[in-house]
Amino acid sequence: MSYHRFVVLGDSCAEGLDDPYPGQDHYRGWADFVAADLAEREPGFRYANLAVRGRRLDQIVPEQVPAATRLEPDLIALFGGGNDVMSRGWDARTVARRVDAAIRACTEISPTVVTFTLSDVSSRMPLGQRMRPRIVALNEAIREAAVSYGALLIDLWPDQAVTDSRYFGADRLHLSEHGHRRLAAYVLGRLGLEHDPGWLAPLPGAAAAGSWRADLHWLLREVLPVAVTRTRNRLIGRQPGDGFGPKRPELLPMTRDEAWARGNA
Repeated sequence: MSYHRFVVLGDSCAEGLDDPYPGQDHYRGWADFVAADLAEREPGFRYANLAVRGRRLDQIVPEQVPAATRLEPDLIALFGGGNDVMSRGWDARTVARRVDAAIRACTEISPTVVTFTLSDVSSRMPLGQRMRPRIVALNEAIREAAVSYGALLIDLWPDQAVTDSRYFGADRLHLSEHGHRRLAAYVLGRLGLEHDPGWLAPLPGAAAAGSWRADLHWLLREVLPVAVTRTRNRLIGRQPGDGFGPKRPELLPMTRDEAWARGNA
């Protein structure tokens, strides 16, 4: 099956953090890798990415789904839920309803929808185990909704790459270039399309061993600034993602420069 209009919805993981284009200040990520591959297969292919960093599922649906509907996609990828997991006032039933609404809405406007569970990021973070039950509950809701509405599921929970720090950025949450290429391979494979086998090949050597110094550096450089920002935002009534726009709000062809960066980073 060929695809002509690919639209991505979600949060920072769909936007492409932590994988900047070489020598540039904007992000690439798995969705751009997938789009560039699909563009090589279909001359009339166009791609939009409506993702906004920080957004929860209950924000993605009212903000991004109407825009996606206007674009009349024949392929949607939805990657969200991570910000729901990290939000105050977590309630598994509420988030399950958000998941159901998001996946149902996507399947109502596109014949093919791809969605994702989250990997166990808690395993890489000190004191992160408290997040694990939330991720498990979110993933179960995603699996159930995918079955209910016929979405294609990419289940990242069993992926062993989660134990290799090289697949993730400095914050230990967002994917690195290696991680985004790996995820792009999963998407293409789930669509029944061939992909570069190197994207799933094990990385050579071994990841650096963890240490208390590395953990302390991570806490001071990555966690503390985010905690301060979140606290300040709550005090002033600012919502996660406010001030940021969609990465690629309109359906556009993949340019030669984008395709070059994809294959030569």
